[in-house]
Amino acid sequence: MPRKKGIEEQLKAAHAEVGDTIKIMRKDEQYEGVLMPHHEFSDSDIITIKLNTGYNIGVAVDHDTTITLVNKHKATQKQIKTIPHDPNKPTISIISTGGTIACYIEYRTGAVHPASSAEELAFSVPEIFDICNVKSQVAYQMLSENIEPCHWQTLAEKIAEELNHGAAGVVIPHGTDTLGYTAAALSFLLKNLSGPVVLVGAQRSSDRPSSDAAQNLMAAARVAATSDIGEVVIVMHGEISDTVSTIHRGTKVRKLHTSRRDAFKTVNEEPLGTVENNGITMKGSYRKKTAGPVIVDKKMEEDVALVYFYPGMKPEDIPKKKGLVLVGTGLGHVSIKLMPRITHLIKEGTTIVMTSQCLFGRVNMRVYSAGRDLLTAGVISGEDMLPETAFVKLMWTLGQTKNKEEREKLMLSNIAGEISERIKSDAFL
Repeated sequence: MPRKKGIEEQLKAAHAEVGDTIKIMRKDEQYEGVLMPHHEFSDSDIITIKLNTGYNIGVAVDHDTTITLVNKHKATQKQIKTIPHDPNKPTISIISTGGTIACYIEYRTGAVHPASSAEELAFSVPEIFDICNVKSQVAYQMLSENIEPCHWQTLAEKIAEELNHGAAGVVIPHGTDTLGYTAAALSFLLKNLSGPVVLVGAQRSSDRPSSDAAQNLMAAARVAATSDIGEVVIVMHGEISDTVSTIHRGTKVRKLHTSRRDAFKTVNEEPLGTVENNGITMKGSYRKKTAGPVIVDKKMEEDVALVYFYPGMKPEDIPKKKGLVLVGTGLGHVSIKLMPRITHLIKEGTTIVMTSQCLFGRVNMRVYSAGRDLLTAGVISGEDMLPETAFVKLMWTLGQTKNKEEREKLMLSNIAGEISERIKSDAFL
């Protein structure tokens, strides 16, 4: 809510502006710090200042409070930094799409800004230069929920260009909310990878003491620069503490918590590896990098929907699309009332794939009659694919062929590690 008019008048009388150092005196209390911007969620009687310790505090101001100016903030000339280069170190490319991790903090005011240039992005965590050389560019500055298939296709082309011009690996800072979708999409769009493609995000912004941005970006850079991975992966915190980062396959990972730093988990298999104590330990089997060249296969059909089944769902709630991924119950079921609609859509040419709301485990529509009826109608089993991975894969599959049998064969083939041959019992949470 807006700050009270009386407080604004006191600040104006003191000639105090955001960034200036002020002193607030109230009864026997005295506070000195940098005046911070007023937040819309702050109470109207609160002034926020940054103490010398770096912490922000809110001070309630009443009629007995006095505000004085200590000193004015002098605007500093923005320095242009030169990215260092060491010929003895590998070179990675950082291609930013936006999100929390692609921001840097201005420590005097505490403001968090999106990196608007390659230099700002590279220097957001300068310790990266201890590991590797960095080439960087800002592809997008977007909230991840605004990223669409056209952005995946453009990003795939940029990645291929960097790898084909000698980058050891590519790091993609990205918002966490749709990080799994982009990782899955790039897994199908990019072929013959000559280096790791590492997507990375942050659950907590750089202005918070508990931010995971720096560790995540450092771990991602290490994987991109020094590993022999030839896949698309996601690297994020592996625990709530700062001890380890986890390497997840891009087609098998999901965000399972809204805010925890270890929100990302590999589903239905073990993670590919970990980054800990400045070293990488690989655990699962993975595709190794090739000699290249990297190929982009960006043909995708966007007329595809992801439809979550719920009790009471009506047949007309299932849209007519070229492709549908149903997120059914248990082993892959929906209400019998939906069968005529599903059968009709398939006869009209819609490709329908079944996944499960359970996430862990495999779809098996041969166990119960309801599932067998779906198979008879022509619904394709999604095996153990995550719904969002199956959604992206169906878009890619429909872009590859118009032949019904070939589409089904592709959906049932393990293209980018999205289908597990065997699910290990210890892969459940």
